[in-house]
Amino acid sequence: MESFEFESGDVLENVDVEYRTKGIPRFDDEGNITNAIIFCPTLKGGHSVLAKFQEYLKRHGNFDDDEYFFITVISLGVPDSCSPSSTGLKNNFPKYTFLDCVNFKKQFLKEKFNITNIFGLLGEGSGGFEIFTWACEYPDDMEWIIVLNSSFKTSGYFYIFVKWVKSLIESSDDFNSGGYDVSLSNLVVSINILLFSGYLSRNIISNASVDELDVLIDDFVDEGLYTDIYDFNSHNDCIAEYDVEDKLSNIKAKSLFIGAHNYLFVDVDKDMLPLKDLVDNSEVVSIYPNQNHYYEEEDYFDGVNAIISFLNEFKK
Repeated sequence: MESFEFESGDVLENVDVEYRTKGIPRFDDEGNITNAIIFCPTLKGGHSVLAKFQEYLKRHGNFDDDEYFFITVISLGVPDSCSPSSTGLKNNFPKYTFLDCVNFKKQFLKEKFNITNIFGLLGEGSGGFEIFTWACEYPDDMEWIIVLNSSFKTSGYFYIFVKWVKSLIESSDDFNSGGYDVSLSNLVVSINILLFSGYLSRNIISNASVDELDVLIDDFVDEGLYTDIYDFNSHNDCIAEYDVEDKLSNIKAKSLFIGAHNYLFVDVDKDMLPLKDLVDNSEVVSIYPNQNHYYEEEDYFDGVNAIISFLNEFKK
């Protein structure tokens, strides 16, 4: 994009945007895409339940290849798009909010695909924060939203984690100087070990042997080893300020919320079940994964079936 303006008024020029598409677009008589689903994934792609959702639909639902046109726009603040590391601005990168992340995607979708009205939004984890923000701030943009393992505000254990990470980062002299050093690489490892605690259920953490946990931790840390500390810090700051609870009544889209019990970062009883009363025309599904990894498909059959049933209401 030629430029992007933040809520703060800061403007960046020549902004990179990474995106991916899957499926076949359908058009109305005026040339507008009518079947676009915007996918907002968790930042830990290898631990995403919905990353292969199109394959789930083909295997478990009666959907044609051209039923949906999936678009994944890499978020503001993530290195494949415009971020502190990719711009070289590091600590001088403008502070951003999830509304900035939404506006970033809205602007790109308009400029690249001429999309202003979206069929649906699908996401999980921190991607769900964008969906909640989008549906609250621009309630007429979409027909439906589906959110998995997310919340409408940062609170509880997750808020403590965010503050904990911030204190670790601020304690690094190398970070404050804007440079890169071995100590910052070690800091990324430490943060990822902390982050790991939120990606497995209490059941597996309690029942796994120390050796099994070591293997799981190493795999998780390896995936996040190349996360840039300046990107992580900016996103962590964004998460710390996230709260759309007072705007949930704005949501007009038909909504499906799915929560998995026994995870530290999402309290289904407090973060998701109340949405049934807070959001009109919504459904909440709670599930109880029992496999070794929360992102295994078998754990989410109930959730996948709920999504397929939900989408069948919109088949044209």
